[in-house]
Amino acid sequence: MDDALRTLVRTRAKERCEYCRVPQRLFEYAFHLEHVTARQHGGLSVAENLAFACDRCNFHKGTNLSAVDPLTGQIVLLFHPRTQVWSEHFAWSNAEIVGETPQGRATAALLQMNAVRRLQIRTSLIVRGWRPDAE
Repeated sequence: MDDALRTLVRTRAKERCEYCRVPQRLFEYAFHLEHVTARQHGGLSVAENLAFACDRCNFHKGTNLSAVDPLTGQIVLLFHPRTQVWSEHFAWSNAEIVGETPQGRATAALLQMNAVRRLQIRTSLIVRGWRPDAE
């Protein structure tokens, strides 16, 4: 991937993880350009298939395209940041990310968005003045 594509993906995401919404500026490590549809499933390294993701979201998503909705037990596609709107699938409850739809719930569960350490990090960011709904 060239620098122009990396810049486009990072800028389009407003330099925050497109899954859990934490801003890169508050972390020492670089976020990843993540293939929404993994290369092993035919996903290309093009803007329409790339998302800006923190290391935790990228690690937990891996090559997955779907997950189980913990409420219904149904297998559903994961949230797709290029074709879907975050606020239609997720909501904030303090530092917790609440899945509002089957895709939101399945994505939050698979990516472990509300694991204890991740809640602690977001709570710490909120105490320092970060507003998750304002990013």
